[in-house]
Amino acid sequence: MILSRYNLKPSNENVVDSNNVKNKSNLIPTFDEFVAKRDYVGILTLIECNAGPDKNNIIQNELWRAFAHFRLGEYRKAIETYEKIKRNKESNNSQQISNVELLSCCCKFYLGESIDQKFIESYDGPYKPLAERLKIYLDLKNDESTIESMDRIQKVLSKTVEDQLCLASVHFYRNQYQEAIDIYKKILLEDKNYLALNVYIALCYYLLDYYDVSQEVLALYWQKHPKSIIASNLKACNNYRLYNGTTAEMELRNLIESFPTNFSYAKDFIRHNLVVFLNGEGAFQVLPSLMRTIPEAKLNLTIFYLKNDKNDEADNLIKNVEPKIPIEYILKAIINSNIGQSQNSHEHLKIAQNYFQLVGSSPAECDTIQGRQCMASYFFLIRQFEEVVLYLSSIKSYFYNDDAFNFNYGQAKMMMHSFKEAEEALLMIENENLKKDLVYICCLTRCYIMNAKPTKAWDMYLKYQQSKESTILLHLIANDCYKMGHFLVALRAFDILEKLDKSPEYWEGKRGAAAGVLQKILNKHDPIEHLYEAIKLLRNSTNPQANQMITIMKNYSQEM
Repeated sequence: MILSRYNLKPSNENVVDSNNVKNKSNLIPTFDEFVAKRDYVGILTLIECNAGPDKNNIIQNELWRAFAHFRLGEYRKAIETYEKIKRNKESNNSQQISNVELLSCCCKFYLGESIDQKFIESYDGPYKPLAERLKIYLDLKNDESTIESMDRIQKVLSKTVEDQLCLASVHFYRNQYQEAIDIYKKILLEDKNYLALNVYIALCYYLLDYYDVSQEVLALYWQKHPKSIIASNLKACNNYRLYNGTTAEMELRNLIESFPTNFSYAKDFIRHNLVVFLNGEGAFQVLPSLMRTIPEAKLNLTIFYLKNDKNDEADNLIKNVEPKIPIEYILKAIINSNIGQSQNSHEHLKIAQNYFQLVGSSPAECDTIQGRQCMASYFFLIRQFEEVVLYLSSIKSYFYNDDAFNFNYGQAKMMMHSFKEAEEALLMIENENLKKDLVYICCLTRCYIMNAKPTKAWDMYLKYQQSKESTILLHLIANDCYKMGHFLVALRAFDILEKLDKSPEYWEGKRGAAAGVLQKILNKHDPIEHLYEAIKLLRNSTNPQANQMITIMKNYSQEM
């Protein structure tokens, strides 16, 4: 991550002189060797054994101790070490105390704790550029990221690598991933030793939905550092998007087995990602405890609720969240859309439309997969299905086996009267809960009818005739089959409706369907067997006209 707890310096494997190493003990590496290998546990071990960089300089050793804790993500321990330095009698230099306080503020920033911004603004010492960068991050965190502040950022930051990385992180924070990529690539062109920047570039491509490109860029770093937690985790995330959760899970399982014991934060986000890869398995056990340390945990728990039709629980979880990032807007939109449709609330539907349109039309998201999904959702809610199909078709290749996508695509195609493609999309759905949904049943039934498969439509009714909504399905079959000239199936449906309700309109529909059956037989379009079934169904009616029609049909059958 750009502001990651593991934002390590790029490796330089030539730091340790090989000739010097040969002359030293092979039993215990030197302090410089530990630094070169970025072995922060080793650094702490040497300091504990009084074998730090300078045995006679307590302050120097403690600064290294704090640095190692910081790199390990142990910010609380780093702060405690800095406090110890400030209390030390040898720390009587006001500038040194001010420097240590600034470093302590960096740790507090990562912990999400409050920081004395006046101190940061007034700091004037050797770490002035660091203080400026920290102030920029604080402004972003405090939601002061206006155009004016961006101008200020451009003026404050120099052309140094550190400042350019800060500028890239600002772009990253604002979801301007391509701008961040441009900066990282420029730095790499000037110095290829900054190998870790490939991880940042890969992360940006991942967030732009270019998972295959992300994987290629990431390989440049991962091949040299296969034990990197961040790189391995990103590799697993790409596998999840490109293939499936099983492939990604295997990647993380192998990573967990090689964890250093003190990387507790890494274990947390790996546990979090495993829940996602396993399609929410263990969500209730894992995600609630991680919501304070991993912001995505709350969002993924919300997604889990939504996938399991627990809209109220999802709403309660993020009700007080003021959306700032795309996924928060999207979740709010989905929840409001669900409420709007279930309660017929125009107000909630309007909120959902606005949120979907806001994300889908934003410059940072308009060309991403989720941006196009949002625009499709927006047009779906305002019933402009031609636009829905346009947006969904552009990302169809990414969702070949996605049930939710195929459901929406099938509905949109049906509304566009592209019934053949609609049927194909709906039949690809495997989720049994979706297949039992009334909307799915009605959509597929209509597609069967419009695609001249009335028998399959009738089979759908027989399959769900015991459900509460079977009457709705009967109405659909009766009317659509009548319109399409599938008169025998329409007659069956009107016959059952007439039994349920003696309303004259059902008899009229039944009479017309029976006449249609006779007409198709006269025109040699249907077999005579249909006539026998029609006579049988007409006998179920008490209307006098039924007997007249039966007589006519019998006379015709005798002439055959």
